[in-house]
Amino acid sequence: MLAGFLLAACLSTHAEVKLPAIFSDGMVMQQQTNANLWGTATPYKKVTVTTSWNGKQYAATADKNGAWKLTVATPEAGGPYTVTFDDGTQKTLNNILIGELWLCSGQSNMEMPMKGFKNQPVENANMDILHSKNPQIRLFTVKRTSTFTPQNDVIGSWKEANPVSVRDFSATAYYFGRLVNEILDVPVGLVVAAWGGSACEAWMTADWLKAFPEAKIPQTEADIKSKNRTPTVLYNGMLHPLIGMTMKGVIWYQGEANTPDPGLYKRLFSAMVSQWRTFFNNPQMPFYYVQIAPWKSEGNDKLDWAWFRQCQLELMSAVPNVGMVTTGDAGSENFIHSPYKIKVGERLAYWALAKTYHRKGIQYSGPIYKSHRVKGNVVEIDFEHGEEGLIPENQNVKGFEIVGTDGIFRPAKAEIINGSSTVKVWND
Repeated sequence: MLAGFLLAACLSTHAEVKLPAIFSDGMVMQQQTNANLWGTATPYKKVTVTTSWNGKQYAATADKNGAWKLTVATPEAGGPYTVTFDDGTQKTLNNILIGELWLCSGQSNMEMPMKGFKNQPVENANMDILHSKNPQIRLFTVKRTSTFTPQNDVIGSWKEANPVSVRDFSATAYYFGRLVNEILDVPVGLVVAAWGGSACEAWMTADWLKAFPEAKIPQTEADIKSKNRTPTVLYNGMLHPLIGMTMKGVIWYQGEANTPDPGLYKRLFSAMVSQWRTFFNNPQMPFYYVQIAPWKSEGNDKLDWAWFRQCQLELMSAVPNVGMVTTGDAGSENFIHSPYKIKVGERLAYWALAKTYHRKGIQYSGPIYKSHRVKGNVVEIDFEHGEEGLIPENQNVKGFEIVGTDGIFRPAKAEIINGSSTVKVWND
């Protein structure tokens, strides 16, 4: 009798469907698609999923390890809704919104919260935090996790945007999501998986890194010399559990850790974007990234970060369906963590609104070098995305330098030619 009772109790304990943290109360699901859901249950048990927005039931059978996966059809943006899971014991997720879901990743400039880092504030954050209450914006921060083996879940929870939750959330991601929500008038979900100082190769798998002999893939735990730069470790701990999540796209703010080798980064980034698109089963998944900002401590070689920014610029033509935010005017002389996160976040949103959501009438990119010619002692430079003319017109434009055959950079004078997208540059 006692043995029978213990067996029944044991089966009851294991019967309840278990879901990864990303599928929990308050989550946002991507609208108008077939969205993946997965979890574990009793091995070989049938799992039924019921979605409240259409009353439909979907079913899958758990495999020998208890793992199951299925897709559900999502409607136009709206909510809140519920999703009920049942393999004999019901589990219901509440307060679910249907809208636009974005993954936000990178290193410390993506990780930097609205409250700022110590002695490094975010401009106007106090006022923006005060006005941040918005149940249509949902936030999920993946806890830092660096591992040798791929994990099945992350640590984190969904929170509605309000002064308490926004204060500790990525400033870049928040400003991006705030503008997308405002313009589209739909719920927005933001999943942040970022780690300060992380290298690009830390967010990639061993299989894809085999093409890069420069990347020393760890063979044992002892090979992990850096928790945020060793190849594969952040993919294993923070990204692998999210693979399969149905979402709209990615915003990426990373690069400083890879500045010593721009050529390698160009290859790594291209491979990483391709890899992520494969894992999220979206070959054209939008991928918008931030060009690293200038600051006074750009390494021993004056040009190393400049060459890296050039590499990031070239990636726009090397990788399809990406867009780059320029930050030449949004850096900080004294801090690598610029306070101007609203500029970065909203510029990322411009790319998404123009290219992903097809909103017309906005300028989504800053001026980008197109071509140049030498006329006497003047260099004339043409820019794209300046069709309406560049500014400041009829003033000396700061920031240009000229280098001759002697290899010495000298400050240059620069002026915009007659309200055009051409700048003339010279040094007397």
